[in-house]
Parts: sequence; structure tokens; C-alpha cells
Amino acid sequence: MGIDCASGDTLCDPTINVSLESMHCPEPVIAVAIKPERTADREPISKALARFTREDPTFHTHHDEKSGETIISGMGELHLDVYIERMRREYKANIIAGPPKVQYREAPTVVTLFNYKHKKQTGGAGQYAHVVGRLIPLGTDAGTDYEFESQVAGGRIPTEYISSVNKGFRMARSRGPLAGFEVVGARMILEDGSAHAVDSSDLAFQICARAAFRQAIRNSKPVLLEPIMKVGIELPSEFQGSVMGDLAARRGTIISSEMKANAVVIHAEVPLANMFGYATDLRSLTKGQATFSMEFACYRSTPPDIQEDVLTRIRRERDNDKRRAGVTQ
Repeated sequence: MGIDCASGDTLCDPTINVSLESMHCPEPVIAVAIKPERTADREPISKALARFTREDPTFHTHHDEKSGETIISGMGELHLDVYIERMRREYKANIIAGPPKVQYREAPTVVTLFNYKHKKQTGGAGQYAHVVGRLIPLGTDAGTDYEFESQVAGGRIPTEYISSVNKGFRMARSRGPLAGFEVVGARMILEDGSAHAVDSSDLAFQICARAAFRQAIRNSKPVLLEPIMKVGIELPSEFQGSVMGDLAARRGTIISSEMKANAVVIHAEVPLANMFGYATDLRSLTKGQATFSMEFACYRSTPPDIQEDVLTRIRRERDNDKRRAGVTQ
């Protein structure tokens, strides 16, 4: 029909004014860096990505300013492999794809007070802002990534600057102190502060809020959260022991197992970081007689020893990327 629409749009008769509620799309859990082999490949890649993001709400893309790479994100290895292959076949684009990178999150664990004053005086009008409050961890099962509440009384901070503080907190949330991942599970309560009749401004309060958030999150004993996947495996019963042992080796938790005709169905939760290449490994363990499905479940705290290994690896990879790009520390 040639209708220009995207996933989630409601199509109805022109005389009916109706819109169905939007779909719930989970956040991407895996990312791959792609770049064109030649300059001529940039345009077809751009067209392909624009089309795919309109078709699939779970497929995301953005440009990394630091590395200069295009990052595509999705719900699993196969999900991204399909789109990369479509770019090569349908758009004749020559693509270099980097290794998958898990999208971790960072979260505070203890209540932290913040009291930050931003004061800068240059030749003309200066900048002044002062914010006082608390950062409260929400927990991984809160159902929301961020909350903001203002308890400022007596006009200590003018009303028009309250939204500036909230905006500053949100901007600072994009990079956490551990490895630069998004901070989730934070409730910011603004309790007090002060403003200057001349030097206070929207920008001054945004800058102050960003610095206050960074100060608070560093003192809140943040932890790394890793994406956990729901895994369902159907296999012949004679391979049950070896498959369950392999899941345990991947730090998986067996939720249930049940008989289904002549097969066993295993339900487990496994960290995404340990599921790369699982299709090949499962085929080897079961002589090609098993099938599995995988979907995002939740984010969960990473064990301390694993967290340290992950942070060390991420920092090493970023240092190598900087060296390759000719950037010195």
C-alpha cells in the first residue's frame, strides 16, 4: 500500500480518532561497533540504519564521539547478526563489525548526602548555584531508573531553577564513576540550596547539579549491574546433566526443569556476558538435538570478583582503543 509508517503506529479509518497504547520495548542488552570499509559505504549504511530503527523498536543506533564508531544495540547476538547481514546483502554495504559489548549499568547502594556550591566569577556576570540533598538507592526491583523530588521550602531556590537541577542530574546520570555506564536506581531529593539575584542562571544550576550528582554517586559505593537473560532449553533427557553443568559453569541459575514427551525443558537465568557463542556450544553438547530461546529478564548486581575482572577488562579495552586512535592519556 506504500504507507509511510513505523512500528507502533495505529492505522484506522480517517473518521475514527483512536490510538492503541504503545508497545513496551526493553532496553538493549548487547552492542556491536560497526564502521564502513570505504567512504562510499557510509551512505548505504546510514540508509539501512534509518530503516531498521523505524521497523524495529528494540534496535538502537548511535554514534560514539570518542571512538568515531557507529554502535548498534539489540536484544542478542543473533538479532544484530541478522541486521549486519541485511546491510551487506540488501544495501551492498561493506561493514567491519567489532566484538559484542555488553551494556552494563551502575547503581548506588547506600544513601549519600550532597552539598555542592558552584561559584565562578569572570569579567562580567558570574555563575552561582548551590544545591543540598540526598541520593537514595531505589534497588533493582523498583521498576524505575530515576526519580526526582524537590523539598525546597521558602524559595531558597527559585522555582524556575528546580527543573534545571533535575536536568543536570539527568545529564550526569549518563556516565557512572566505575566504567562510564548509565547510572540507574537513583532517587535524587533536593532539600535546600541557595541562589544569587544576579549570577544564578539555568546553566549555573545545571552545572552545579551535574557536579553534585557525580560527587554523590562516587560516595554511594556504586556497583556494576549486568543483564540477566531468561534461557529456555529443550533437549533429550540423556544430555540433561551435561547441559545443566554447563549452565552452572556460566554462572547460571536453574529455575525449573520439566519433562515434555521424550524431552526435558530447562528454564534458567544466565548473565548475558556468559552466553556468547552458546548456540555452538549447545550443539556440541547435545549432538545438535537441542534448541534454546533467550530473552532479557532483568539487571542484577555483579559479584565483586567478577565486577573487578569486568572493570579491568573494560578499562584495558578503552586504553587500547585510545592508543589505536592515537590518543595519549
